[in-house]
Amino acid sequence: MELTEEQKSLVQQFQFYQQQLQNILLQKESIRLQVAEIEESLEELKASKEKDVYKIVGSIMVKKPAEEVRKELEESKESLDVRMKSMEKVEEKVTEKLKELQEKLKGIVG
Repeated sequence: MELTEEQKSLVQQFQFYQQQLQNILLQKESIRLQVAEIEESLEELKASKEKDVYKIVGSIMVKKPAEEVRKELEESKESLDVRMKSMEKVEEKVTEKLKELQEKLKGIVG
């Protein structure tokens, strides 16, 4: 069965959105890992009685007040949480588009 240009276009769109969804899922996993690392660092800071800690900046370690590092970590976590919410919204839209295209493709094949 030869596909029309419109059908080929639908298949290409479907493949494009599948790739987009895959990229979104990879980004979300990366964010999840970063958040977990930050949470672990925050727990260590909470358990520590040290007033100063060492933070890796580029290729060096810098001594900084523990409270300052805690605030930086909290801000990073907040930023990642916002990014995650944004990625979830995009994932939802892409998933909807994929479902819509899948229905159209079923109509062609079925």
